[in-house]
Amino acid sequence: MKILILGSNGMLGPYVERVLQNDHDLLLTDVDDKYDGCNEYIQLDVSDLEGVISAAEGVDAIVNLSVLRLDRQIAFDVNARGCYNMMKAAVQHGISRVVNTGPHFTIAGPNYEDFEFNISTEIPSQSGTGLYAHTKSLGQEICRVYSENHDLHVITLLFYNFKGPADDMLPESRADSHQFVPFSVTWEDAARAFPLALEIPETQLPSKCEIFNIFCDLPHGQFQNEKSRRILGWDPTDNLDKYWKRDSI
Repeated sequence: MKILILGSNGMLGPYVERVLQNDHDLLLTDVDDKYDGCNEYIQLDVSDLEGVISAAEGVDAIVNLSVLRLDRQIAFDVNARGCYNMMKAAVQHGISRVVNTGPHFTIAGPNYEDFEFNISTEIPSQSGTGLYAHTKSLGQEICRVYSENHDLHVITLLFYNFKGPADDMLPESRADSHQFVPFSVTWEDAARAFPLALEIPETQLPSKCEIFNIFCDLPHGQFQNEKSRRILGWDPTDNLDKYWKRDSI
């Protein structure tokens, strides 16, 4: 499968590249003009419609890792307009599989997160009014509408707080539990969801636009990852016990 990855130079991109490159032909893109890896790479701004359409020619699937959080104009250009450009390119080239990404508050904003538990992705979307959440929610809505009106499937993977080797190397006394939120996962476990999302047969998807929570198993149960296990076959390998489990004295 040839896969176009948008926003490949971000923090998650190298992990996704690593899990896909042995089994797929990758075309990586980002706004940066430098790339140190071994896969095909082109400089591309996701807000450039013609550029995205051109890059998508001849690919079988698109993965969207692009994100912008702070600047108001660029946030809309990347998080919302970028999704529009991606979906426009998918339709034009007959691409039937798109994997989108976002934070959990793309659908489960403060009204859920502050008061609810056992939160699944099968809820009415309510992102709240934060710039990042709102623009990612708009992008997700664009994906949903396109999937309903065209012959393509969109899988959205939701993440939030990532943990990696640098965190694991900290002594237990320095593992900051205040930086451990109810939606945490290792970079490696997050990346493992992408081949599953790309390769799952369409007949196994309940609808043409599906959303999955990707995070480790945590004792408080505020969010559910049962759907990711049941449909995608994704299981976390690291539950980040050092941040929440205390040995008995």
